[in-house]
Amino acid sequence: MTTETSSLPPGADGAKVLQARAAQAYATQSRESLEEQWILDHLPMVRHIVQKVAAQLSQKMDLEDLISAGTLGLVKAARAFDPSRDAEFKTYAFIRIRGAVIDELRGRSFVPSAVHHQVRKVQQAYRELTASSGGKPPDDEELARALNMPLEQFYRILAEARTQHFLSIHGLKGDHPATDALAPLDGAPAPSDQAERKELLERLAAAIRELPQRDRLVLLLYYERDLTMKEIAGVLKITESRVSQLHASAVFKLSMKLRTEP
Repeated sequence: MTTETSSLPPGADGAKVLQARAAQAYATQSRESLEEQWILDHLPMVRHIVQKVAAQLSQKMDLEDLISAGTLGLVKAARAFDPSRDAEFKTYAFIRIRGAVIDELRGRSFVPSAVHHQVRKVQQAYRELTASSGGKPPDDEELARALNMPLEQFYRILAEARTQHFLSIHGLKGDHPATDALAPLDGAPAPSDQAERKELLERLAAAIRELPQRDRLVLLLYYERDLTMKEIAGVLKITESRVSQLHASAVFKLSMKLRTEP
């Protein structure tokens, strides 16, 4: 015989080897089918994540590029996911997709240097007003007056700042802070990294509690309830542009709080 079976041992032992090979082939085929199903089922999540991320940016971007990056993240998530770990695929895929989209944005220099200069001026004014008031952060109107600029211009700068802060602290204030830590990452984080992350999340939670009530509500609806800014506008009965302003202001304040605390 010239077939592969000619190398098999005779009798019952040969039958066991054949059964093992068949089981392995079936398992491989089943895993591939499962991965394909995961990808198909979660493709809509890619566009949803891209739309949420794009809403954080002050300038328009080609969403198709971000969708491509997110789709690649989904495929990699399906290939790497271990069902035996204590996490759902949806949670794991969310983190991998969002991470891929953020990485795509990080690779682009889309924030002009003039914008960085404006943001630094706002940050400096915020620190000075906070220090002069005994640690009480200024509200938006106070900060705009100190900068001698119209409130609308101030909010435009905060929108630019949101882009920078979104890219720098997205891992801390992510859309699923509670489930993020449960995701099976490529490698287990060191205990020191886990402790540091826990401390940062605790600081973030404390900073959120110090925000004005409406700012806290906007963050809750946007990140925890996963509503769009248009949907939040309907809930709060304000304009979508006002929701965007509140969101940008809240993200800026959180970033400043995290920067100033030890």
